[in-house]
Amino acid sequence: MAAAAAEARVFLEVRRRLHSALLILGDPNEGGLPMDVCVTPTSLQLKSPGGCTELWLPAGVRLVPSSCRGLQHVAGDGLHLRLQARAEFCPNLISVFNQSSQAQGCCTFYCQSCGEIIIRNRKLLRVLSLPHENWGALVDEWCCHPNPFANKPLHPQENDCFTGDCFFLVNLRHDLQQPRPEVAPVETRCLSSENHLKMKPKANTKVICKRCKVMLGETVSSETTKFYMTEIIIQPSERNFPIIPRSQFVQSVIAQCLVELSSARSTFRFTLQGQDGKVYILLWLLNSDSLVIEALESSTSIKKFPLLEDLLKADSSSSWNAVKVLYQPCIKSRNAELASSWESDISVHCLTLPSATCLELLLILSRSNATLPPSLRCMNSFQVAFLKM
Repeated sequence: MAAAAAEARVFLEVRRRLHSALLILGDPNEGGLPMDVCVTPTSLQLKSPGGCTELWLPAGVRLVPSSCRGLQHVAGDGLHLRLQARAEFCPNLISVFNQSSQAQGCCTFYCQSCGEIIIRNRKLLRVLSLPHENWGALVDEWCCHPNPFANKPLHPQENDCFTGDCFFLVNLRHDLQQPRPEVAPVETRCLSSENHLKMKPKANTKVICKRCKVMLGETVSSETTKFYMTEIIIQPSERNFPIIPRSQFVQSVIAQCLVELSSARSTFRFTLQGQDGKVYILLWLLNSDSLVIEALESSTSIKKFPLLEDLLKADSSSSWNAVKVLYQPCIKSRNAELASSWESDISVHCLTLPSATCLELLLILSRSNATLPPSLRCMNSFQVAFLKM
């Protein structure tokens, strides 16, 4: 095969369940030097008058060269081809939703942004998932007597941790002797927290990290605090605080959230709103079995797509497991009509995060989209992005 490229850029998406791969060899400067491309099961060989470069695939990924099909040159992208591929399934991730492995031991809650200790040495005897927000209606349908749980909020006891869609509920009654996160005193109107809590406090209930002033969660009663999963890291007390780049952590939490909810509730469309009630992003989960490869090991230097390049520097990885999403931003009244229709659709699930985190995620999505090959950036009027798991 021949393609015009002076300095090839490589993008490879492997779909584990479909056993297929899309390979794009791009050239930002059209009309470069001629190049021959040789595909082997474990590598790509790029030959040009200037020499030969061999790009090795990550361990566990194998291509089937004889299955190459759909070969075409797309202006602005480069050479496209599809082929069969095999990729080993990654080990099960430790879900942020089921941290029961940490139960029965002492845990420490950290601010993810700065490492400040929020709760020290909390012994968790029960880590329980909260029911779906419509659980009350289901009880009414199944019970032959009045609902005994009607209008009763679910609050954790001293050694409990309740997990919601993207938050933890913990009891801070016995942590008064240690420094607690700040509660912002500014008077403002707050929307209710999750439906099962039915609370509408008059004062601002934001819980703020004392060190970095990041919003960690909200107080929902005098004893119960809600911490957002994107802002808190829970570790066994004998372990040190793990330093994880902020963008990597946010992506991982949101990606796991989408996968868990799509599997448990068969919902694939989500609205992300801030704690102020404003919708920031519309998300549509396409698939969760992608392996994205952009920085392949090679014997000579080769320019790579800058897709989330800061994360590559952080873990020196050439590939990552990712979820593929469609998204639309809703800031500054953009896509207001579409957002309104999604909000009224019962098949769309709403996730609430701090407003600042919604903006962080929108920036991550925009950066991912901008660095994809041009032909992959849009689908059905939505923008396309990958979130690293």
